[in-house]
Parts: sequence; structure tokens; C-alpha cells
Amino acid sequence: MVSFVYYTDEISKVLHHQYKGPGKPLLYLLHGLNTDSDKYSRPADFEGIDIFKTDLNTLHPILTECRVLKSKLELSLIQFANDISSEAHVEVMRKTKVGMKEYQLESLFLHHTYMYGGCRHCSYTCICATGDNSAVLHYGHAAAPNDRTFEDGDMALLDMGAEYHFYGSDITCSFPVNGKFTHDQSLVYNAVLRAHNAVISSMRPGVCWIDMHKLAEKIIMESMKEGGLLCGDIDTMIHERLGAVFMPHGLGHLLGVDTHDPGGYLKGAERPKEPGLRSLRTSRELLEGMVITVEPGCYFIDALLLPAMENTKTSKYFNADQISRFRGFGGVRIESDVYVTSDGCVNMTKCPREIQEIEAIMAGGPWEIKKTSILL
Repeated sequence: MVSFVYYTDEISKVLHHQYKGPGKPLLYLLHGLNTDSDKYSRPADFEGIDIFKTDLNTLHPILTECRVLKSKLELSLIQFANDISSEAHVEVMRKTKVGMKEYQLESLFLHHTYMYGGCRHCSYTCICATGDNSAVLHYGHAAAPNDRTFEDGDMALLDMGAEYHFYGSDITCSFPVNGKFTHDQSLVYNAVLRAHNAVISSMRPGVCWIDMHKLAEKIIMESMKEGGLLCGDIDTMIHERLGAVFMPHGLGHLLGVDTHDPGGYLKGAERPKEPGLRSLRTSRELLEGMVITVEPGCYFIDALLLPAMENTKTSKYFNADQISRFRGFGGVRIESDVYVTSDGCVNMTKCPREIQEIEAIMAGGPWEIKKTSILL
């Protein structure tokens, strides 16, 4: 309930009038570093601010931590955004046909989330990457605007999430555009899916996010070793940071009002410096009430792969003959939004993940999503 409304040029007068103590009134202003964007917020400024004492240090860490831990209402908004986005991803899968443009998949998603969920905006620019574009981590921007015509045999990597009442979702699905996984596509996809599922099964309060990232790397490399692409001791590969060659981004990020919500690094916390780990947007231990994305991926990026295969320390781990057939493959990412409970976690995303589920949907099969009802 709003009791009074004032003009902005009255702010100095109104605030000073409300202060009854001695000396200058103290104003707490929001100012601090967003460790995700590496930019500082600009504190409020207005005519007459010089009659106040100002504190630029207290407010930022308190409000940031408030954003890290979500209330029940916040969780319900994020869940609704996930419900309609999951539904839209399924609709896009059903309508994907060889010969379409990437932007047509984006258009289908945007229409569905607005038409059936009232979501006027997305949380970020849609990534609709097919073929080797799926190895470009942040594809879909103005310089690469989802404009490729995809071909039979391509994989699609679709990273799209609707926003509802300012709260976002962030979901990635990967699938073959012709509706049928090949042996090689299944190998890479299942490696990422195993990592995705293992991380979610391990999440609970007190678990370190760095350990979850390393777990995802380990499982992906184990799968690739089983598939004949890698050879050698997995723990040694992890120590040599070989996982960063195939997954050069962090495992996930906090999610809320911002797609990359603040609070990933508390004051004084240092970022890891090793390849892969230095891309983590948080290194914190999980807390009840956090919402965080789980988005392992496996990509075949020449700029990373070729130097590692030529390096005398790491070349021994690669089966060059087997790896070569994945040149131009692109990549696979599977991303879900997860909130941490008192004794585990809940996956808020309701997309099909198993290969047989995806193939069935693309052949016209059903997929039921029970949406959360919110009236705002």
C-alpha cells in the first residue's frame, strides 16, 4: 500500500524532514561490484544530497544476499517461467524440420511463451544454434543472429528462457533436427546428460559448486573415454584441466531477476584461476533457497581442441583418429533451473531429456507439463 507520492525533486526535502535526530541524516546508498558483469552499480544522486551523510558500503552485500535466497513467491514466479518455457521448448521440438531457419525456432518459442504464458520478454537473447554454430557459446546476438538454414544430420542447441514478472528462466535443449540421434550424437548427448543428472542428484546445502563442476567434467570425460575418444587416467586428466577443452564455461549461475543473478562471489572470495574453473560464476557452497542453473556441455571447438592435441603434456590423452570425425560437430548443452531445498534440490525445468523421449516427441508423441497457476 502506497501512502504518499512525491516528485523526485522533493526527495532531499522529504528525507530531511523525516529525520529527527542530531547532526546530518545518514543515507544508505546502493553501490557495489556485480561480480558477474564486473561493473559497479552507480549510487543515487540528487540535488541536495550534500546535506546528508552517505554510506556506500553497507547496503550492497545485504541486498545481494537477499537476492541469492529466494522467497516462496519468487520461487513460484521462476517456476511459472520454467513451466511455460519448458512447454515452448517441446513445441519447438515438434515443429522443427530440416531446411528451416534458426530464427524460425526462435520465433516459435517467443510466440508460444507470449501467447500461452503472457511472457512478453525473454530473460536473454535466444540462442538457436545448429550444426557447428552450436559450438559458439553465446550465439544468437546481432553479429550472429540465428540466421543459418539447418541441414539433415545437424544437431540443434536451443538456449531460450521466458521472463515472467521480471523473474527469469534459463533452459537449454539439444536434439537432432531430423528427429533421430545418430551413434555419435547419442555418444556426446548421453555424456552430457549423465553429467547433468549426476550433478542434480548430488546437490544439497553445503555442497561446493566447484566440486559440482569437477564432477560434471569427470563424467563427460569418462563417457568420452568409453566411446574411444580419450584414453588415460581420468583423475590425471582432471588435474591437467583437460575438461576445460570440452567444457570451457562454468557449470551454472545464480538465477532470478537477472539471468545471471548477483551474489556469486562474496566480498573477499577469490575466483579460481585454473582453466574452466575460472569461468565459474560462483564458487560458493549451496544454500537452501538458492536457484542455480545446471548446464554442462561438451563442444568440439578447434581453437581449444587443436592446441591441446598438439601439446606434449596433453596430446597423449586424445585418440586423434576418433576425435577427427567430430570436427564440425558443434556441441551439446543440457540446462535446467534448480532450487536448493533443506535436504536436496528440485529441478524446476520440465523438458524431455532422454533420447527416446525426444525422438518420440519429434515423431508427434505427447508430453504433459503440469503448469503452476499464478494470478498476479
